[in-house]
Parts: sequence; structure tokens; C-alpha cells
Amino acid sequence: MNRRPLLLRTLRIAAALLFAPAFLVRCAHTMTPSGGPRDTLPPVIVRMTPDNFATGRPLAGHEKIYIEFDEFVQLKDQQKELYTSPAMKKKPTVTLRGRGIVIQLRDTLAPNTTYAIDFGSAIRDNNEGNPLYSMRYVFSTGPEIDSMVLSGYTADSYKADSAARTFIWFYPADSVEFVPEYDSTVFKHKPAAIARAESNGIFIARNLKPIDYRIYAVGDKNDNQLYEPGTDQIGFLDRTYNPARMPDFAMWYDSVRRYVSAEPQLYFRMFTDKAFRRQSLAESQRPLQHKAMLYFTAPHPQIERLVFDSLAADRVIWDPQTEGRDTVALWFAAPASELPDTLRGEITYLKHDTINRLQPVTEKLALAWRPVESKEQEREREKRERERRKAEAAGEEWKEPEEKNPFAFKLPLSGEINPEEHLTAEFDYPLARIDSSRLLLTRTLDDGTIEDLPLRMVRDTGQLRRWHLRADWKTEGKYTLTIPEGAIADIAGFSNDSIVGSYTVLDPEKYATVKIRVVGKSPDARYIVQLLDGNGSLKQERRDAATGELTFRFVPAGEIRFRVIEDDNGNGRWDTGDLVARRMPERAEMYVDDTGAETFATKANWEVEFTMDMNRIFAPVTMQSLTRLLDERELQRLRREAEKLRKEGGRRRDDRQQEERGRMNNSMNAPGGMFNRNR
Repeated sequence: MNRRPLLLRTLRIAAALLFAPAFLVRCAHTMTPSGGPRDTLPPVIVRMTPDNFATGRPLAGHEKIYIEFDEFVQLKDQQKELYTSPAMKKKPTVTLRGRGIVIQLRDTLAPNTTYAIDFGSAIRDNNEGNPLYSMRYVFSTGPEIDSMVLSGYTADSYKADSAARTFIWFYPADSVEFVPEYDSTVFKHKPAAIARAESNGIFIARNLKPIDYRIYAVGDKNDNQLYEPGTDQIGFLDRTYNPARMPDFAMWYDSVRRYVSAEPQLYFRMFTDKAFRRQSLAESQRPLQHKAMLYFTAPHPQIERLVFDSLAADRVIWDPQTEGRDTVALWFAAPASELPDTLRGEITYLKHDTINRLQPVTEKLALAWRPVESKEQEREREKRERERRKAEAAGEEWKEPEEKNPFAFKLPLSGEINPEEHLTAEFDYPLARIDSSRLLLTRTLDDGTIEDLPLRMVRDTGQLRRWHLRADWKTEGKYTLTIPEGAIADIAGFSNDSIVGSYTVLDPEKYATVKIRVVGKSPDARYIVQLLDGNGSLKQERRDAATGELTFRFVPAGEIRFRVIEDDNGNGRWDTGDLVARRMPERAEMYVDDTGAETFATKANWEVEFTMDMNRIFAPVTMQSLTRLLDERELQRLRREAEKLRKEGGRRRDDRQQEERGRMNNSMNAPGGMFNRNR
């Protein structure tokens, strides 16, 4: 099949669509009109000098380009919005002149190269600020314009939703070396062509050659056309792609967002790679008498030895504060009288040398502490001093008030308990002693009967200072928790005052229950199922899910969604990818039912059942399946917008609603619209 006529026809359609906003007929305004409907149309291009798509342009690249519009325009965020393909060492400057803009090229150009200047939404009319989307000026230093087109979609691999404004970098496959086990392409080479995804994650890459490309997607946060691991998101494809050999795709003008969109041929799963950082001990502090902090420059430091001159090893508690363990707290389980003002010792750990090899090194530690009066303590001291002087002046006896108990904790002392989550207490210091025999939990029934219930304090497996108070919680009755004075003591020697809490238990009839039948891809496959609210916030999570049943209880009434993660290594968490090793992130998908719905309603005392077939959820992504998913999401988005407008009150609401319905009608039903495409 000869694809060139089809591709040329597609390009012509694309060009017409891209400049559709510019050729809309309307009157130009040089000042805000005093009456009539609000101006909602973007500027119209009247003239370009030299013409767009000119060939044989000089390599010196220091000439000027003038683009004139039918009205005065303004420039907004041009440093952020404007980019060139391929990237120029110096970005062109854009200035206003009359009813147009002057583009000053500042770089020497490469021979036989098609260049494009993409303005994003930087150009807007002067009165209402209506942006002229998708404006693109193209020229070539050679005899022809590269004319191939590719489309694609960029998605956040964890959120399983669109990744907006992502740059797409194209590298001719025969111009870069490729080592599957160590991919350094984006670090060593400049892309030959660049595209950018719109806010819906869709990109249309134009002016490509009919050659094989290695393609990467980069979320360039700093807008410096560099990939920065640990800061920018990255996505890559596992093979090369030639636009001349790709399947056909539909393009249309999105009249709601007012830019061109398309069916995606390529699919990028974006992730944040872990940047390489050289390991060293950057800083050590001792903010409290019984606490020190060690700050490492890279995660997971390997500690071989830690000793102090005046403190036994079993008195030092190692407590990582971050997931990567690069920040560590040291707690000293000793009386204050045994802790010197400066704790001296040494630490042996693996540190990167000058050629990035981990080698054991031993470094001295000198952890100094001195009491520092806080602002609150200063105010309290001054208050007491005033009271003392006042009493002495009146000839009265003044008695020093008791010091506030330094034992501190976080524990709700009233409220409703979720019986699946129990009660949680967090302490300022690790605990040294719990006298469980003195803890008392009672339940008072409606008839006045009081019964004692067993209570257990269980330390959290991930956080040293967090404890869970567990009991056989039941709906009926009121609970009273009593922790007598001195029942709990921490490593600093502080103990509790009397603690009393009163609670009831959540009534399951006021909540929904969600039951899920999981059908795994294999008996050994493991998944993480997350229950989200309508806004996408995580509410509950079930790890280590496999074929069988799982239940979410005490689900508040409202909208819910589900994110499902394919836990390939069974570690109970989502793992990101690795660009250099070319390892994709673990796959995460939003659950969509057979009707295409992604958001579901729950009500009090409801029981909702779902079947999650992981073979369907994690089926291979195709252009057709991705198009169906994005179409359904767009339709639901428009429905939510219409519902939001419907709920708004007032006369202005009715006007906006009518206008929005008209726009959605055009988008969904007009030729070339979102859901009625000409193919």
C-alpha cells in the first residue's frame, strides 16, 4: 500500500485544523466594546513574512520573521510556552510591533533541517486574552519540509491519568548508539525533533522524517530542554518507530479546549526516575538531649559500625525517618544525668569515592547539645517572674507552680473508632516501658451494664514511636479508656499523667460496604487495590490481593474510584521505573467497568459488588483500547461539567450553562467533533 498520498492528505488536514482558530472570520477590536456579547475568539493571522513553510532559508539564522494579526495582541508566558524543534542553543526572541509580532532568530542553523517555532498559548488578543492555540511557524534550510506526522498519549504511570505539557524527543535511530542494558541517549544526544503534549496528554508530532526514531517523553519542569533525574518525569518506548509505517489516526479540533487533538498511536507511561546521588554523611545534629539526627546524601546508607565513647551500644536506638532511610534519628535510652553535653563517637559506613565506588570510611562524631529556651518557655518564664514580683510587692507568699509534664503524645480522647483501624497513639520519644496490667478499657451498655475488655498496645511495624491500641470493638455502648498516671514511660525518663478517653464505634449502617471479586492473571499474581474518593484521594488500600474476595468496609457515601497496581515483585508497594536500565514502572490502571464507567456511587447501608478481572484490566494497550478509554473519560468529564453548571445558582448560571451546552454540543456532535469524527 502506498501511504504517502494518505500521509500528505493527513498533513494538509492537520495544517487546516491547526490554524482553524486563526481563520475564523470576525471583526477586530482595538478597545473593549461597551456592550454586546463577550469576545471569545482568538486573533486571526493576516500575514507572515517570510511565508510559513518556506524552504532554502539561510543558515546564518539571524533574520527576522514578522507575523501580523487582525487586532492588537499580547504575549504571555512566552519563555514557558514557546519552544523550537529542534531546540536552538538560544531561543528566538519575540517582541510586539503594531498588530503583530517580530521573531528574531539568534542561532546558526543546521543544513537541510526542518525547523518549527511553536508558540503554545503565548499569543493572545489584547482585550480579553483569548489564546491562539497551536500556532506553529515552520521553515527549512533545505529544499523541502519534512512532512511525517505521529500522535501519542502521555500518562502518569502511578496516577493512571494524563500527564500534561510533556515534551516528546525524537532521535534518529541510526545516529545514536543503543545499549539495552544502559540507555544514555537522553544524556549524550540532542533530539532531532520535539513535540509537546497538550493538557489532555495528547501530542501530535509534526515535521518528522520517514525514518526510524527512538522516542522519549520528558516532563521538563525547569524548561531547560534537559532531563534531570529525580526531578523530571520520563517515559520511553521499548523499540523504534517510523511514522511512515504507523497505522492511520484521526485528528479533530477540540472546540471545548480549542486545540487540535488526535487518536494516539504511541503510549508513554511517565515515571520519576531515581537520580544517582553520591553517598556521604552530610550533616549531624543533636536537637534534643536524647535525640540526634544523621543526614545522608543518598538513600539506604550502609552502616557497618556506630559507637560512642560514653554510651553502650544497646542504649542507642536507630530510627530511619524517611522511606529511603537517608535521614536517621538516633535515640539515647539513658537518664539525662548520664548524657554528656557532647556525645563523642565514630561511624563507619560505605561512602562513594572519586570514581563512584562505595568504600568503607570511618568518621568522627561530636554531637553537642545545650538547652535552648523556646519562645513559649521564655514567655512562661517572664509571666512567672511578673507574678512573683507582684506577690512580693503585696507581701504575699508566692509558690513556684509545678512544671508542665514534658511527656507528650498524640491520641484522640473522644470520637468514633473505626474497628478495622483501632486507636492510634504517637509519642514524642520511643517508649521504654508500658505497664499493660494498668491499662483499662470498659464498655457501658444502654442498660447501665459496665464490662471490662482486653486491650493490647502493638507497636507499628514502620514507625518506632507509633502504637496501635487494639480491642474487640463493637457498635453497641460507649467505651472509656483509662491509662493511669505513670503507666507509660519513654526513654527520656518522662511518664504520663492520667489519660482518659471516651469513644463510640462507627455504625456500619451509616457507611457502604464494597466487595470485590478478584480474578488474577495467575494463582501467584499479586495486586494492590486502592479505593479512592471522587477527587482521587486515597482512602483505603488492600495489599497482597490475589484471586479471591476482598472487602472495603466503612466507606463514606459518595463517589468512589479504584486504582489497581500490578505488584510484580510482591513487596506491597508501587515501584517506579529505571531509564538507564530500561525497566518500566509497575503498571497501575484505573478500574473501568463494562459500561466504561470509572466513577461509582455509594450510599449509606449499601453493599456494592464488583468483579475485577486482571486479564482485562492489564490487557495489552492498543491504539483502539486507548482511544476508547480516552473517549469515555472525555464524555464523563463533559457530563461532570454540565452537572456542575446545572447545580450553580443565579441568572448568570443559566447564561453560562446555555453557552457551555452549546460548546459541548458542537464538540460531541459537529463534524470532526470529539465523538463524531470523520475518518
